[in-house]
This record gives sequence, C-alpha cells and structure tokens, in this order.
Amino acid sequence: MNALSPEIDRNAHSPLLSSIIARHAYAVVGEETLDAVAAQHPLAMLLVAGDWWRLAESDDLAVVVPELDKALGGHVGVLVAARDAERAMQRRFRFASFPALIFLREGAYLGAMEGILDWSDYLAQLPDMLAREPSDPPPFRMPSGCATPQGDA
Repeated sequence: MNALSPEIDRNAHSPLLSSIIARHAYAVVGEETLDAVAAQHPLAMLLVAGDWWRLAESDDLAVVVPELDKALGGHVGVLVAARDAERAMQRRFRFASFPALIFLREGAYLGAMEGILDWSDYLAQLPDMLAREPSDPPPFRMPSGCATPQGDA
C-alpha cells in the first residue's frame, strides 16, 4: 500500500456517507434494529448504499438523501442500513440492485427506488410511493439477461 492508494475498509460506509450520517444524525440500523427504529416513524426512508468502492451511484444517492429529506419537510425518518446488514435488507425487501431507497410506514413496506434517478423522477414518484398502502415486497425478479435458455428466472 502506498500513500496514493489508501486501504479501503469494505465493512464501513464510504467517507462521504459517514460524514452525511454524522452531520444529519441519521440512524444506522441492522437486521435486528430496523423494525423497532422504523416503527418509531410514521414514514421512514431507508438507504441501502451497497459497495461504495465499486458503485459510484452509492455516493451519488447518499448526497441526494438529505435533499429528499428536506423536500419531504423532515416528515420522513431517514435510516441507513449498516454495511453488514445490506444483503439481508436486499433479501427482505427484494430489490435487484444497489443503491436503493426503501420506504416504510410504521415499519411496513411501501416500495423501493433503485439506483440514482433524475430529481424530477423523485418528485414525481414520491407522492405515489408515500400514499400506498403497506404490502409485502414484490417477488424477487432476476435482472434481465439472467434467464435460462428455457426462460426460467
């Protein structure tokens, strides 16, 4: 290792996301604490960032989250998935790609937004997302191109 290539801590959030968490006092939740913390909020937005050293969108979405919080007037509790809980969150909420925002009402699933979107898309999709009735997450879908020759996913 040299001074130009610092060691990456793959078990920690990116330095940018870590500073956003500290600056805004966002709760970091694991598998065991998500339900209790999310239930404390009428509405919650959970950021599941993913591998920040591989996915530039992870830090892009981290920067958008405080802006979404502001646009929602602080009426949504912002939570961040602990790094070691991200895969479990993916299995639970059945989203296909990182980063993702999961929306919850009193801990119950409303929906997910994957990747980074245009600001206008967030503003267009949020009212519908937050007005939904809680439901089970949708069945997991395989990304396109992953089907077997028989068409199984």
